[in-house]
Amino acid sequence: MGSMMAESDMKTLEESKPKEPILYVNGVRRILPDGLAHLTLLEYLRDIGLTGTKLGCGEGGCGACTVMISYFDQNSKKCVHLAINACLAPLYSVEGMHVITVEGIGNRRYGLHPIQESLAKSHGSQCGFCTPGFIMSMYALLRSSEIPPTKEDIEESLSGNLCRCTGYRPIVDAFRVFARTDDTLYTNTSSSDLSDANFTCPSTGKPCSCGMSIRNDKDTSQNGICHSNNLKPISFSDIDGAAFTDKELIFPPELLMRTLTTLSLEGANGLKWYRPLKLQHVLDIKARYPHAKLLVGSTEVSIETRLKSFHYPVLIHVAQVPELNQLTIKDEGLEIGASVKLSELAKTLKVALDQRASFQTSSCRSILEQLRWFAGAQIRNVASVGGNICTGSPISDLNPLWMAAGASFEISDCRGNRRTCAAVNFFLGYRKVDLASDEILVSVFLPWNQPYEFVKEFKQAHRRDDDIAIVNSGMRVRLEEKNDKWVVSDASIVYGGVAPYSISAKETSEFLIGKCWNKELLQGALKVLQKDILLKEDAPGGMVEFRRSLILSFFFKFFLWICQQVDEHMSSDEKVPASHLSAIKSIHYPSVMGTQDYDIVKRGSAVGVPEMHLSAKLQVTGEAEYTDDVPMPPNSLHAALVLSKKPHARILKIDDEAARSSPGVAGIFFSKDIPGEHMIGPTILDEELFASEIVTCVGQVIGVVVADTHENAKLAARKVNIQYEELQAVLSIEDALKSNSFHPNTERCLVKGDVEHCFSSDQCDKIVEGKVQIGGQEHFYLEPNSTLIWTSDAGNEVHMISSTQCPEKHQKYVARVLGLPMSKVVCKTKRLGGGFGGKETRSAFLAAIAAIPSYLLNRPVKITLDRDVDMMITGQRHSFLGMYKVGFTNDGKVLALDLEIYNNAGNSLDLSLPVLERAMFHSDNVYEIPNVRIKGKVCFTNFPSNTAFRGFGGPQGMLITENWIQRISMEVNRTPEEIREINFQKEGSVLHYGQRIEQSTVERLWNELKMSTDILHARKEVELFNLQNRWRKRGIAIVPTKFGISFTAKFMNQAGALVHVYTDGTVLVTHGGTEMGQGLHTKIAQIAASSFNIPLSSVFISETSTDKVPNASPTAASASSDIYGAAVLDACEQIKARMQPLASQHKFGSFTELVKACYMERINLSANGFYKTPDIGFDWTTGKGSPFRYFTYGAAYAEVEIDTLTGDFHTRRADVILDLGISLNPALDVGQIEGAFVQGLGWVALEELKWGDAAHRWIPAGCLYTSGPGNYKIPSINDVPFKFNISLLKDAPNDKAIHSSKAVGEPPFFLASSVFFAIKDAIIAARAEVGLTEWFPFDNPATPERIRMACVDEFTKPFCDADFRPKLSV
Repeated sequence: MGSMMAESDMKTLEESKPKEPILYVNGVRRILPDGLAHLTLLEYLRDIGLTGTKLGCGEGGCGACTVMISYFDQNSKKCVHLAINACLAPLYSVEGMHVITVEGIGNRRYGLHPIQESLAKSHGSQCGFCTPGFIMSMYALLRSSEIPPTKEDIEESLSGNLCRCTGYRPIVDAFRVFARTDDTLYTNTSSSDLSDANFTCPSTGKPCSCGMSIRNDKDTSQNGICHSNNLKPISFSDIDGAAFTDKELIFPPELLMRTLTTLSLEGANGLKWYRPLKLQHVLDIKARYPHAKLLVGSTEVSIETRLKSFHYPVLIHVAQVPELNQLTIKDEGLEIGASVKLSELAKTLKVALDQRASFQTSSCRSILEQLRWFAGAQIRNVASVGGNICTGSPISDLNPLWMAAGASFEISDCRGNRRTCAAVNFFLGYRKVDLASDEILVSVFLPWNQPYEFVKEFKQAHRRDDDIAIVNSGMRVRLEEKNDKWVVSDASIVYGGVAPYSISAKETSEFLIGKCWNKELLQGALKVLQKDILLKEDAPGGMVEFRRSLILSFFFKFFLWICQQVDEHMSSDEKVPASHLSAIKSIHYPSVMGTQDYDIVKRGSAVGVPEMHLSAKLQVTGEAEYTDDVPMPPNSLHAALVLSKKPHARILKIDDEAARSSPGVAGIFFSKDIPGEHMIGPTILDEELFASEIVTCVGQVIGVVVADTHENAKLAARKVNIQYEELQAVLSIEDALKSNSFHPNTERCLVKGDVEHCFSSDQCDKIVEGKVQIGGQEHFYLEPNSTLIWTSDAGNEVHMISSTQCPEKHQKYVARVLGLPMSKVVCKTKRLGGGFGGKETRSAFLAAIAAIPSYLLNRPVKITLDRDVDMMITGQRHSFLGMYKVGFTNDGKVLALDLEIYNNAGNSLDLSLPVLERAMFHSDNVYEIPNVRIKGKVCFTNFPSNTAFRGFGGPQGMLITENWIQRISMEVNRTPEEIREINFQKEGSVLHYGQRIEQSTVERLWNELKMSTDILHARKEVELFNLQNRWRKRGIAIVPTKFGISFTAKFMNQAGALVHVYTDGTVLVTHGGTEMGQGLHTKIAQIAASSFNIPLSSVFISETSTDKVPNASPTAASASSDIYGAAVLDACEQIKARMQPLASQHKFGSFTELVKACYMERINLSANGFYKTPDIGFDWTTGKGSPFRYFTYGAAYAEVEIDTLTGDFHTRRADVILDLGISLNPALDVGQIEGAFVQGLGWVALEELKWGDAAHRWIPAGCLYTSGPGNYKIPSINDVPFKFNISLLKDAPNDKAIHSSKAVGEPPFFLASSVFFAIKDAIIAARAEVGLTEWFPFDNPATPERIRMACVDEFTKPFCDADFRPKLSV
């Protein structure tokens, strides 16, 4: 078949490029020049100024870069609309298509799209960095749906989008209204005018028959205090979209008429890019370049080239080759072209289910179900069947199914010779497949199943949505009836994630054949399986015991499933007991629903009103500007860091010769080049800006490279060769304790009563001791750290724009390393794409690094970290180790606590000491403990310095407390709720650090929550469920919290503000706080508006700047609304006091008239406001004082369900109630509660940091394995509680903060521990099934590994005992 293409023919192909490779972007035709093959679509879009599309991770894992592509499909003769990840899509892969970004669907000037409007009004955008991605995912769904999407369709379309701020519920609410809509969203016709004859297609702009006549529900508004169930269908009568309907972008007519042509283009570093349009062309190019890489969606290749520094000189884009896109339903089976997209495969599988007999499509159903959890929609829309197969990943979700289902692969060499390879023989080793360098995969053949042949898929991952498997499997058996018995005539058992490639359990499969399907077969197969699939102790990926248990658990599930299947067709001897059905019961994941219950108490014109976030409309349109969006000045440079690769080592030699000659490099700078001081630090000066002689962690900065592009800077940085002499490293808290490795002067002690006397006397009926390990947490703000810095007046002044919670820290660090006074350095921050404490101090050293080349070269420099680098070097939430000894009575009354507490600071002190101190302050949570002794130390380890994170040590301290509270409940055989309740602190209680409790609302909150959740009935229902279900268990928990509000360092509790009133009656406010999504600017503007009694729209806050408000404390400790609100109010009151004499003399018709009159009378209309928090202070020498102004109280109830065989879980319900006084903005406060709770859920149940330490020897020493969304899993939309109810305590004013409000940012975070303890409650029920009723340790995060291994049964016992404790980096 065919022959090698002659050299002249090849040359013809390369010259047959179109005169103008084109691309339409938001309706604008753009010519794509040659030489850009190395660019991604995201880089191109941002280079042309469309910065609404964000770079969040660079690996298609967060969805911030989502755009919609449209193309005309020649087969279906329809326009196809797809959401894709622009960060992975090669630019030339979308040639000839229409790309629509968030800017293309609506803006503030010409009108918002209804999707944008709905999200803004539903408070679904906080920091806003992820918002354009969500908008575009939803937009693509609506454009691609021939009928209105279901609620489930909507949530599935968002599975590839991550949000760290909102908790997802308001996003779901905002988009749920589109589940019932009509085509007036896209046309100028009303629904009453729609008919098949006159409907205009939104894609082509031409008449078509895809319109639907849908009733347009009238707008019905709801009043009242509950603002949750306001879910009404969106139509154009609800949204003022009249100006918008004319602007909907149709598919460009030129692209409809355009004939697709081959492409032969180039990129940087000699990269060649081909787009053939015939299979023969593909084979010819492959013959010329045997090692060329074939790609379709580039979802793997882009990650390899961007994150793993792979270089592929020749890329062949085969997405448009018809022979590779065949998808044919045949009599014998399904033929699937290698270039077929996974989303297209899913559609065809659904068609096959409808067309073929049910018994024939068992394989189809299993593949379809596996695809449901395969990555996000954006990946499935471009990733191909062949790409997934040929990558040969050991954790591919589909390869085990191809193998088990008996699929075969058709392969062609460059001469056109075809051969067929069985899928089971195709995978040879780690990412090694049975393809020669001159061969390509053409198609996959999936045979129909025979009668009584069953295929089943299995997968367990860290997170349900968009996650790679820990272990997966495909299993098939064919049964035949013999002597009234079901006998196995054929079988195939295949696993992924347990070997270097997808592996067939051949001995097990052979064992099954010829045997009756009964319990004897099960027991025998399990024994064979243990020897058949061997997982070594040091296997990459770790979790060996867990993975071994999953091998058995999956087969057990398969056995029960087959029993159920055959029982449906014919009565079987192997009836599955009703209680065992839970092992195979599929879980229905309902759409997230919630209520938000609060009072609106309005003060003045704006305070107390649930106003929309002031930047919401900017954020939903992509017009909100973040640091990396700021246009770079002329002559600018990009910075990349030279990082240590050793955890502790002496630098012997630095060779930068190759780096200096690298393309585009303008300079490389090391410690010797720093013009000022080289030591920095937020509390003590213990960090080198650039390591000079000794490195103390992997990721420590040794130097910085600046070049003309970010990629060139990174390339050069990789070329710097450093020789080391390795030194002993401390890689855990346990290591630190053994080697006495602590930061100097960090020992702390708090004492109340006499612990020793209490323990030695007869007061305590019982005394228990234990150890609590608490894992760390990555901030995962969606916007990576970024700073743009430049000089003026030849370096006499330095200016910067930074993504930081503390501009003052940036100002101070830059001034210090440059040897300049702070008065000559200005830092400005408009907004952050999330911070959570991670940008309080650890962003400052990056600004200082960028300042060095900018100052020395007198050129602007931008530094924006890649996600993996950001995660590696900027620190996380501290891991903790707590060792407790608790004495209590037989009824559970706590009498004494002796606690030693340690946190892992990393290689510099940073804020680790105040984090430890707050953990010690919060180690009582809400409980009265007569005798307390708490000792704490800060550990020095060879990891990057850990830092502030929402809660600042408080959650760790409280989690230790709740662990021993839960243990007491098991010791005295009472419920945890009873133990908590009898130990509550009372009004007037004196805490272990001397502060007296005032205005405690914990009991009121507790009782209201118990009543609203009917806790007694809920527990009975859970007990009944657990009695009836052997392999699924439910658990509940109700947990309180008390969080102290104030910086524990007294001097930081001060705030400044600057308020200007202009003659048109508008007000400009500047204060020292930064806006990072929490709505601080909105609340501050509300305070100013109410003070002057003017509309909120008359107040504007532009940015935070060190030249407007000096010496500002960080936006942290949940105190910013309190202190900056008070400072702004002070400034407003000063101006009002000046206005008062004139106002009292004349009656003015408006505030504007008064302002103009004051101006004419030369009255100063500008004021500096100031506030310092009163009545606080703590003395560590005495261990007594009042470190907090007041406490925010709360409580939460959670109900979970776990799969004891896999460790999977879901939160069925969560109810949260908080005392926030009289809320400044209840809508924003609810958003903070939901976001904090879901972030906390990640900490307690999902997010695990894995470092190269003694617990994870398969990771290089000191390296972070979980350095991106691929391996580190924050909660996704499917991790949100099914029912999510939020309440604010009513009639509880707080006289210690502005307008009787309370702080909200951090207090709700810990309440997610209710999910953790509900999981443990469920595990207790599971362990009781095998007679284990004693207390057991359980560490967070409660990952599937920890849940499953705690649920001891016959599938775990072969590998570990009942006390097994999975390894944790602490």
